[in-house]
Amino acid sequence: MDYLYDGSFDGLLTAIYFSYYEEKADGIYPADNYQYSLLTVSKQVTTEPELAAKVYDAVERKISPQALRRIYYVYLANHPQKENLILRYLQLGFKLGPEVDSYHTHPAVLPVRELAKKVSFEAHRFYGLLRFIDAGNYLYAVLEPDHNILILLADHFADRLKQENSIIHDKKRNLAIIYNRKDWYLTDFPKDIQIPISAKEAFFQDLWAKYFMQIGIENRKNKRLQDHFVPQRYRHNLVEFTKSYAPPSFFTPGNKGTKRQ
Repeated sequence: MDYLYDGSFDGLLTAIYFSYYEEKADGIYPADNYQYSLLTVSKQVTTEPELAAKVYDAVERKISPQALRRIYYVYLANHPQKENLILRYLQLGFKLGPEVDSYHTHPAVLPVRELAKKVSFEAHRFYGLLRFIDAGNYLYAVLEPDHNILILLADHFADRLKQENSIIHDKKRNLAIIYNRKDWYLTDFPKDIQIPISAKEAFFQDLWAKYFMQIGIENRKNKRLQDHFVPQRYRHNLVEFTKSYAPPSFFTPGNKGTKRQ
């Protein structure tokens, strides 16, 4: 039996509930891109938060809070088989309990651990890579991450920028976290929205680009290391890599600048 769900985390947990209390699941898939087959029986699952909560609590109590966090991170991953990785992991986890995470190389455990680690690493990477612009009444930042990490950034930046209204926009998924100095919420957000940039913001962007260009030491550049910390796929949303800047004449070789009197 293949269970089809609506793409939400509660929907996934509801499908897992039915796999235990109705018919065992061979697989779980998002309903909107499922490939139907005459050889496979499938069932559409209606999301039931009460049933999802029971699975949520069971994972936390019978396996571990870390296992619950791990399957949520895998759910956020950009992976075509993430639902079934979670299913196999939980099937083993409910048999072994907390001991499941000591089976590091088990085929039902290793892929979940590795994928959760990738999602967590990308979220932490954007703590430092996200760039906000001043759009007048709010701050705006755009990103296009590999994984659906937007919700993992919300608490961090709400706390860091607690006195500011802000929007963090995932253009790849047309989603945004909107914070109003009190609460944040996740909402749909148009991909091609135009954000106004004030003269003050343009000035500081130019200043930051100049600083970035001048702070490096030419004979100590390490492109491989820079690519590791700031991958190329993220750079089109980083002002220091997108603003062109030519050093002024007093920075050119052989010019010592104007001597102060």
